[in-house]
Amino acid sequence: MKLPALTIIVALLTVGLAACGKNGEASKESAQVAKPPVAVDVAVAAATDLVDGIEVTGSLEPKFSADVKTQIPGLVKQVYVTEWVRVKKGQPLARIDVAESEALARRAAASVESAKAGLAQAQVAANRAEREMARILKLKESGLATQQAVDDARSEVGAANARLEAARAQIGVSEEDVRQSRARLAKGLVSAPLEGVVALRDVNVGDLASDAAAAKPIFRIVDNRLLNLTVTVASADAARIKVGQPLEFTVDSLPGKTFTGKVMYINPELNSADRSLKVIAEVRNTPELLKGGMFAKGRIVTGKRSGVLQVPRSAVSGLDLAAGKGTLFVLDSGLARKRDIRTGTIGDARVEVASGLQKGEQYVVRGGFNLKDGDRAAGTVVK
Repeated sequence: MKLPALTIIVALLTVGLAACGKNGEASKESAQVAKPPVAVDVAVAAATDLVDGIEVTGSLEPKFSADVKTQIPGLVKQVYVTEWVRVKKGQPLARIDVAESEALARRAAASVESAKAGLAQAQVAANRAEREMARILKLKESGLATQQAVDDARSEVGAANARLEAARAQIGVSEEDVRQSRARLAKGLVSAPLEGVVALRDVNVGDLASDAAAAKPIFRIVDNRLLNLTVTVASADAARIKVGQPLEFTVDSLPGKTFTGKVMYINPELNSADRSLKVIAEVRNTPELLKGGMFAKGRIVTGKRSGVLQVPRSAVSGLDLAAGKGTLFVLDSGLARKRDIRTGTIGDARVEVASGLQKGEQYVVRGGFNLKDGDRAAGTVVK
């Protein structure tokens, strides 16, 4: 009686275990079937135009600016402008006390008048000597004058003419003194050498100004209407840079605005320290939103290509800039497939896909962090 009972118990346990196994597999399969697809945003791969460029950074500086110094020493008598005002070329900025120079100018003018009077006297003497000689020659013809008298008359004419030339020369010397005095007087007026804005005023009435050789600038005039953007380019990209290429850039202080310049100067040699190439682009700044000293970030546009596949940089995972590769997810019949891609030009926001993605395929742009290769996905197309 005991043996059959044991057999029955074993049989029941076997049947129970088998049922549990089948139920577990069924539960697992049902769980897999019940897992909802992952919601993701997708975009359709389409060919676009790609603008090739070289990423650069640099700083802006005014193309034209001037440090203004005084040309003669003296006390500052007047200051006509203050900082941050616009001035025109030739506009007075300050005046130096030139009382001594004014006295010298008056003296030089008086010397001119005196020299002119001396010239008039010499002219009268020369005319008298000419008449006297003519009279002596007539007398000589009549036998009433000796040869000695004729020679003396000729000597007097020569001396009178010499005095006349000396008087004329003295006028020239005096007039040159007047010109020098007037030039010195003009140096007492400090004027703007160019049109722009007064960026620095470092002088006040009563200050003692030095001459230009030893003086520090008392004004700085800046013309921000035309700026130079100086950037450096790696030696590997040096051959792609040409005069006339556009340079697009942004500055941190004006977010959302893009500015454009033009490459104007290319250094004929590389920097020996880091093998970089110095490039200067000219930027027209009207209206004057940009300021000298601003840091700029942008790129030099080197060309344009059509029919290029580009995807958002955020859609690519494992992006390796050096190797030019990465991965992204592509939807294929409702399943997410992880795809290796080769990259081309890489910008701040977009990545060129050289291979690994075909035109018209849908790729995941948002939500890919929840995906695994082969997962079911429900994509919403975004533009």
